[in-house]
Amino acid sequence: MKCFEKLVRKHILSCLPPTLDTHQFAYRANRSTEDALAIALHTALTHLEQQGSYARLLFVDFSSAFNSMLPHRLVAKLVDLGLPHSTCLWVKDFLSDRTQKVRVGPHTSSALNLNTGSPQGCVLSPLLYILYTHDCNPTHSSNTIIKFADDTTVIGLISEGDESAYQDEVQQLFKWCKDNNLALNTTKTKELIIDFRKNKTAIQPLLINGDYVERVTVFRCLGVYIKEDITWTANTKELVKKAQQRLYFLRVLRKHQFSQKLLVSFYRCSIESILTYCICVWFASCTVAERKALQRIITTAQEITGCSLPSLEELYKSRCLKKAQKIWEDSSHPGHHLMEMLPSGRRFRCLKARTNRLKNSFYPKAIIALNNS
Repeated sequence: MKCFEKLVRKHILSCLPPTLDTHQFAYRANRSTEDALAIALHTALTHLEQQGSYARLLFVDFSSAFNSMLPHRLVAKLVDLGLPHSTCLWVKDFLSDRTQKVRVGPHTSSALNLNTGSPQGCVLSPLLYILYTHDCNPTHSSNTIIKFADDTTVIGLISEGDESAYQDEVQQLFKWCKDNNLALNTTKTKELIIDFRKNKTAIQPLLINGDYVERVTVFRCLGVYIKEDITWTANTKELVKKAQQRLYFLRVLRKHQFSQKLLVSFYRCSIESILTYCICVWFASCTVAERKALQRIITTAQEITGCSLPSLEELYKSRCLKKAQKIWEDSSHPGHHLMEMLPSGRRFRCLKARTNRLKNSFYPKAIIALNNS
């Protein structure tokens, strides 16, 4: 069945329009959590270049999002996207009248027919969910909605203290969730405010369906800790902690006389992968002390494996250039328009940045990497 689902998924993808929801980054080619975070931070930091501005980031949490989809509403959206009628009917039949039982030890419950949601572990479920939510778009130009599957972030760009568009956006999102049978969990939904104004004014708390949204100073978004001052101390500490735990297992492997090739493979899979997760987003803005703390992990790994390993600086530069090249080659990428060629056609136009926060973010650095390559 999973093999057949892969065929259906390929068929559905071939029928989708190329302009489908550019800010949905999950389950799509040349899109990752790193792309989602880079766009979100660039959107906020670019706006913060203006005097008297600040940004409100709402990290939305849904309750059992995949289990709440309505097949008939999904089919209507698939028809609007231009999928063949027969395919839409197949999807509806696939999701309707599914039998489910629960077994605990020797006891099995009676069968229950389900007509909502999609099966857990199903090949098609992720794709069907992003198609179900493709019409969840901002209604105001000053707001941006970044989605990675069911992880949704609403970015409100506030100028001159006018929050009417942002407040209305949140209310429209709540209404959209209600219309589409998705439950917005206000308890787990958090808000982070990025405000660098010298003369700060009191910001009213956000109210959703009668509940106040908790305001936080740091939030773990798509595996990366984002602080309200856009520093990466919390993220670096977490990376160092995880990497040091994995170094113990590397020492155990050396103790049992594993070959150097296997030790290096283990390092790259379990330690380097941690250190370089979304590295293009945060590395350039790290302090010298934070970079040294991360580099010490690599130095220790070199002593254990007995061979030279690429430094974090080298990994950052290579990955930044590689990602920049992929974005430039993909005209449908939401960051593609930021890479503009000069009239000569030989170099890219550098992005204007007044603060180091923006200068050290991904897109300005990516353009510099392309020009130097």
